[in-house]
Amino acid sequence: MDFLSSKGGAGQLSHSLVMGLNLKNLPSPRFLDEDKALTCIHCGLCLGSCPTYLETGDENDSPRGRIYLMRAVQDGRLPLGDTAVRHIDLCLGCRACEAVCPSGVQYGDLLEHTRDHFEKHYRRSIPQTFLRRFVIEKIFPYPGRMKWALLPAKAVRALGVEQWLPKSAREAMSLVPKKISSADIPEISPALGPARGRVGFISGCVMSVMFGETNAASIRLLNRVGYEVITPRSQSCCGALFAHSGNLEAARACARQNIEVFEQEKLDAIIINAAGCGSTLKEYGPLLSADPQWKDRGVSFSAKVKDLTEWLVTARTSFGLRPSGFGFRVTYHDACHLAHAQRITKQPRELVKAVAGNNFIELPESDVCCGSAGTYNLTEPEMAERLQTRKIENILKTGAQIVVSSNPGCLLQIQAGLRKAGAQVEVMHIADYLDGVDV
Repeated sequence: MDFLSSKGGAGQLSHSLVMGLNLKNLPSPRFLDEDKALTCIHCGLCLGSCPTYLETGDENDSPRGRIYLMRAVQDGRLPLGDTAVRHIDLCLGCRACEAVCPSGVQYGDLLEHTRDHFEKHYRRSIPQTFLRRFVIEKIFPYPGRMKWALLPAKAVRALGVEQWLPKSAREAMSLVPKKISSADIPEISPALGPARGRVGFISGCVMSVMFGETNAASIRLLNRVGYEVITPRSQSCCGALFAHSGNLEAARACARQNIEVFEQEKLDAIIINAAGCGSTLKEYGPLLSADPQWKDRGVSFSAKVKDLTEWLVTARTSFGLRPSGFGFRVTYHDACHLAHAQRITKQPRELVKAVAGNNFIELPESDVCCGSAGTYNLTEPEMAERLQTRKIENILKTGAQIVVSSNPGCLLQIQAGLRKAGAQVEVMHIADYLDGVDV
């Protein structure tokens, strides 16, 4: 059998998988595009970029190992049981493997279709079902519900009784920002000075509830470079939380709603300031590829989606950024879905360096996941904490006083890690960092 051993190169299936193997297991429905799966040539260049493989050294926790498992389940060589699900669950979905793959394997697509199949056919424990199907799918994508869900956390903070909570509750509380802002964003924000164009803005779920001031800062930056900003009230979740957790149909419903809403406006671009959302918004075409009525509309929508940083760099001539006189040492953490899924690494650094000047310090392993990965730090807290510790150690090595990033999950995960380490380092979204510059 052509499987990977637990550690090292190609060989036999690991002992844990052999124990669960059932040669009479019937093939699963075809949830994978076999041609996409066969693109992987098992060269192993992905191993050094995979955070879970770096931590465990287990081939089954590497991209090529997981592709073996996906195909084995589909072909009926491996039952859809605890072992196969465990290795797929442990994947962060960071897509670092895609950025280094010489064969262009679309690992993110394979992973999402695998998880969609697993969630339909694998029975999870009651706590995991509650977390995934209720908390993650029924609360997080809906800003109104999330505001209500955060009320107990606000009360605990106000009463100062965090230390009396059980360990699991304290860890969850550590991911809640000390300052929760949900600034009201107007539907139309006019350009400042001569108008250069008109853009749409995705306000997001977590961003609109926990980082409202960051959304406001993002819009101010766009206004300052001459763009009128339209933020439709009827927009929905981008669909990322659904797609990453194995509910592609719900993700498609979100995509259709957003396409319909933003098609009503004449826009030069659709701007997003959250990396995880951006990668999904840019992939509406593939997400809706099986729907002839929506596929082309998805492609057209995604063609307009731009990360805030890549759009600001194009407007740089009138942006007027210049080095700050404060002299704070600054480093930058690459959000996985910006660096790997969208291949955007240069533009945010250009903007940060324009302000930090010689005080910019490159972060070691900047593009290794911090452990947030959407809701991964809730579903896989142990591995998330290991990666969080790794990230914090690298940040402290730089001596930076400010860490800048471009995704809400990264900000919360790094902030929580720095608090645990007792480090006095400020964590900022790049929009807040740039908006504070006197231009």
